Amino acid sequence: MGALWQTDTSKTVVPTERVDEAPISEKTRRSRTKHGWKAFWLLVLIILIALGLAAVREMRTSKFQSREASKYAATLSYELKPGPSDAIRYPGAGPFDLRLGYSALGEFLPRLIKRDYVVAAQTRFSQPLMDYTDKGFFVPYAEKIQAGLSITDCRAAPLYQYKYPQQLYSSFDAIPPVVVSSLLFIENRFLLDPRQPRANPAVDWPRFGMAAWSQVAKLLHMPGQSAGGSTLATQLEKYRHSPDGLTVSGGEKIRQMISASVRAYQAGPETLVARQNVVRDYLNSVPLSAVPGHGEVHGMAEGLRVWYGADFNKANERLLSTDTDPKAMAEKGLALREMLSLMIAQRRPSHYLTKGRDELAELTDSHIRLLAQNFVIDAPFAAAALASKVVYRDWQTQPTIQPIETNKGISVARSRLGGLLNRPLYDLDRLDLSATSTLQGDLQTQVTEYLKHLADPAFATQIGLMGERLLTPTSTTQVRYSFTLFELTPDGSRVRVQTDSTDQPFDINEGSKLELGSTAKMRVLTTYLQIIAELHEKYAEMTVPELKKVDIPDQDRLSQWAVEYLIQNKDRNLAAMLGAALDRKYSASPGEAFFTGGGLHTFVNFRKEDNGRIPTLRDALRESINLPFIRLMRDLVRYTTYSGPNNSAALLGDDRDPRRQEYLAEFADREGTSFLLKFWKRYKNKDTQARLETFLDSMRPTPIRMAAVHRYLLPQASQESFNTFVRSHLAGAKLTEKLTDDRLQRLYENYSPGLYDLPDQGFIAKVHPLDLWLIGYLLNHPDAKWSDIVKASQFERQEVYSWLFKSKHKGARDGRIRTMLEIEAFLDIHARWQKVGYPFDHLVPSLATAIGSSGDRPAALAELIGTILNDGVRMPTLRIDSLHFAANTPYETKLINDPDVGKRVMPSEVAAAMREALSHVVDAGTAKRVSGTFITPDGKPLAMGGKTGTGDNRIEAIGAGGRILSSKSINRTATFVFYIGDSHFGTLTAFVPGSTAEAFKFTSALPVQVLKGMAPILTPYLQPGTHTQCLPVEVARR
Repeated sequence: MGALWQTDTSKTVVPTERVDEAPISEKTRRSRTKHGWKAFWLLVLIILIALGLAAVREMRTSKFQSREASKYAATLSYELKPGPSDAIRYPGAGPFDLRLGYSALGEFLPRLIKRDYVVAAQTRFSQPLMDYTDKGFFVPYAEKIQAGLSITDCRAAPLYQYKYPQQLYSSFDAIPPVVVSSLLFIENRFLLDPRQPRANPAVDWPRFGMAAWSQVAKLLHMPGQSAGGSTLATQLEKYRHSPDGLTVSGGEKIRQMISASVRAYQAGPETLVARQNVVRDYLNSVPLSAVPGHGEVHGMAEGLRVWYGADFNKANERLLSTDTDPKAMAEKGLALREMLSLMIAQRRPSHYLTKGRDELAELTDSHIRLLAQNFVIDAPFAAAALASKVVYRDWQTQPTIQPIETNKGISVARSRLGGLLNRPLYDLDRLDLSATSTLQGDLQTQVTEYLKHLADPAFATQIGLMGERLLTPTSTTQVRYSFTLFELTPDGSRVRVQTDSTDQPFDINEGSKLELGSTAKMRVLTTYLQIIAELHEKYAEMTVPELKKVDIPDQDRLSQWAVEYLIQNKDRNLAAMLGAALDRKYSASPGEAFFTGGGLHTFVNFRKEDNGRIPTLRDALRESINLPFIRLMRDLVRYTTYSGPNNSAALLGDDRDPRRQEYLAEFADREGTSFLLKFWKRYKNKDTQARLETFLDSMRPTPIRMAAVHRYLLPQASQESFNTFVRSHLAGAKLTEKLTDDRLQRLYENYSPGLYDLPDQGFIAKVHPLDLWLIGYLLNHPDAKWSDIVKASQFERQEVYSWLFKSKHKGARDGRIRTMLEIEAFLDIHARWQKVGYPFDHLVPSLATAIGSSGDRPAALAELIGTILNDGVRMPTLRIDSLHFAANTPYETKLINDPDVGKRVMPSEVAAAMREALSHVVDAGTAKRVSGTFITPDGKPLAMGGKTGTGDNRIEAIGAGGRILSSKSINRTATFVFYIGDSHFGTLTAFVPGSTAEAFKFTSALPVQVLKGMAPILTPYLQPGTHTQCLPVEVARR
């Protein structure tokens, strides 16, 4: 029988071999695919709905962004640390950053470092902040609502304070509610919604959506108005920090929005205070175009004043008023219209506030109606506003510039800062900068008031200013006084007082070039003693036999005297030799004619009774006798010519020496290059006009000299141009004949190009030929470099010196030699003077320089006497001790003085000899009336010395034989340069400008007496150890 197979159907059977599946039908496949896509889209829809709900919730609450943005903003920090920063980024060219100077710090700091300042402290950015700014975003910080220049004196007392804007809303609570609500209705309606404590002020989502749609519609050329999505916060970023205050691209808009968002969350996730500050800052800083004579207009306060002549404070009072009488309502309505019109005008201020005023009025009316319809203002208020009409300010009859209360000290400090930073005063005042001046404000004020009071005849009489060689009761108002006082400190000479009696911007102390008369004798005597010290160094170690063999040119009296002194005196101490040098005697006779400046000249003494004397130099300085110093200057010129460094004595040897031509070529190349370099330094940093003026200023103008110069420099110029040039440069000069057209035509022809070579042209013009060549070359090649000049002048350097060795006309040649050698000697003397602070580019090559003809400045004279007081070490003059930029901002930078170490410019023995000689001027000389005036508390007189000088600057017409046909005064000066005690020095100048000076006969006795009258003011500040009551100064440590 077969077996029975039973199957258990309840169990799953797993096949041991692959079983082919049954094929799926096409219908089944399509059904499955359809259901899959439905599931996918359902999932996408769910996700989008979830994201949308989250986005809506985020737009309403800003919970996520406030949390994350505030955390991120907290990492964007900065810290002030000593020294220059290695982690800082200066902002770009945004208007706010430019105006406050933040953008210019990269320019300011190198300028200041070159001028002996050092960065004492500067902020360092955190790494996240560095990364953030490197991406181009604006640094988040609490920006200042008001900033400007602040200057304090050496005691930290205020000297000057400029705040911009000058009026503003100091807080959100100070803004009238109607101003806030009107602004928000126009610009950003939900900005201050208290139901959204974490709202991001950078985004107004409904407006942003409308703006985005309008841009899409614009791309698709669909009809409709373009809408803006800017909130007040992004507008602030735009007009403060975007280049030119503009949004030029979508990327710039994103940058503004992100920067505004991060700034809003700096203080934490809740932003209501930040949003209120946005309103305040917008109203204080919104740009409202610019006005001629005033400049840019920012903020509602300035806008009201400049455009409407309205009072900001009164306007706010009226808008806060609850009075309902017709007059009050009319004033309130006008105030609203003015405010509202400026809010609207900010969209296109240069249009609406000028040519579009009618359009602006219509827009303002429309907005007033909308404010009423939306219950922002009530109907009576709206009616009053609609009935009002703004009146624009008339800038002709109502200038917008508000006068700044200032004085000479402030003017000096601001001008100094403007020069340091290369900024005009308008821009300087708006910088976020605090500076410390070296001035002593209280003393500055007292001295200024004293000098002004001298115009009162009664007060001038009380001070002792009436009398012979002083003033009369009717002349006191016409005299101007200028005063400087310096304090010698370990690191420099600090200006404690710099003032005058005029309060005009022009500063006589530093900005003038005046003939200050006999004060030049102090410079001449200093140079003389320096040369004696050089001769001592050269010969003092020689034995007597060696000294007797020294070959000295006959014309060099100074070297002869030095050698004779050392031969005759066993004590070769330098101090003793300088004392003996001061005791050398010179004739005071005016009977000699001196060949100088290209011709024969005579000189006179102030007092005729001195004419027969032969005083020592010590006495001549004490009594200010002219002729000894003229003769001393001649000795200085001869020493420089025959025995000084690079002297030209070898030129006067044998013309027939066969080595002459070779020597001449070497000499011409070496000396010509040397002189060209000196002239080039005079011109290199100047424009063409300034170069020409500098060149002409070094000449004594005559028709022939001007003709020779013009025909050489401008050979193609017409007769007309020539006539104009000559006449303009001879206006007021001493002339022996009239400049008729015929005379000018002859001059034009007589000095035609090609008639004379360069040496002759220089001789005719009485200037160094290479100076003449160089100015001509620079006129044609204004951008030339020094290497170009050397290359181009190779022939001229040879030409200038070759005529010296021609064999014909020796007498005429000698005259030329003397003139040229004198010019060259004065170049060397000028170099000596510059080392001790002489301020100008050249000296007039004439012996008259010894009595002031080359001009000087009171401040430069003070610098020289300060060097003498400081034992021969020239210290830097300090006027600004510190600068503090951008305090409490990410760009904060502090700079302090890093002055050069004082430089010795004369031996200490020379300085001591000069101090002693100058003390005699006060003790028994021309300044003796001030002797014993300044005393210590125990009654001892403070050591004092100085030099007086009187400048009577005149235009004279000279006839045949030197006869004076007419003489007219152009100004009169009298100066006293002084030191008092061990630490103080300065100058006092009396000055009468213009033709009125003709009536004045005062001498240097006047400033000496004025200084004496100042004693009660100055004495408390001059006492040893008081340091004029100034605070200690932080300076760089080396």
